[in-house]
Amino acid sequence: MTRPAPFSLRLAHVLTLALALGILVTTLWPSHGHPPPFTLHDKVLHLLAFAALILPMAVTEPRRALRLAPVYIAFGAAIEVIQPACGRGAEWLDLLSDALGVGLGLALGWGFRAAFRRR
Repeated sequence: MTRPAPFSLRLAHVLTLALALGILVTTLWPSHGHPPPFTLHDKVLHLLAFAALILPMAVTEPRRALRLAPVYIAFGAAIEVIQPACGRGAEWLDLLSDALGVGLGLALGWGFRAAFRRR
């Protein structure tokens, strides 16, 4: 198995860190007013955010991304635990959406990697 170029690895790490920071800020930013009722839109955003979070690593380091998947899900769980202290609501369905997003990001990353390798 060939290793990705060092630049690709650094870029994947920087993108992952930037996405994690963005997710952290947007999910812990204090909410004004009552939390919105359950919306599918919110769950889709969680799914897409966590798919994007793991995607760079899934493309560049697929085995490592698989080993780190529980860490990404734990990151989502930690956010849900912390949110009430920030005036936000914690929801089990948000965590489920995060976990499904991690799975989607892994699948997409592996698919992209396979497509790139065939070229």
